Amino acid sequence: MRLSSRLQKLRPSTRARRRPPKKMADDFYHSSEWRALINQIIRRRGRICQDPSHDPANPRMGIRIFGDHILEIRSGGAKLDPNNVMLRCGACHSRKTASARRDRLQGGGGLKNFEEVPRQPHMASRTTKFFPGRC
Repeated sequence: MRLSSRLQKLRPSTRARRRPPKKMADDFYHSSEWRALINQIIRRRGRICQDPSHDPANPRMGIRIFGDHILEIRSGGAKLDPNNVMLRCGACHSRKTASARRDRLQGGGGLKNFEEVPRQPHMASRTTKFFPGRC
């Protein structure tokens, strides 16, 4: 087999990759109102993961707990309603947040929710088709 035919097989893909936008914590979650609500909920319910899908192999108590909106604020959920907040461990919070984010991105955004990143410089002309004025 000639070297040139091997190199052709190793060429990088010309397809563009899409990346979801970076997750940024809203300033609301650093507010004194939110912290007071979470402290009140933890005092009443205990520092325990309440997620019904919690992995029984992992402890529910004695771990870091996150206050998580059951109905996300973006979906119309109340910000400071204790009935809209579930206490979750880190693993359950990450799983639920990733699932909600994936559903949001697949559900109605299409390309506008993704940043298109060309893999090769010549792909920039294709990117302008979706994002005029960016390249």
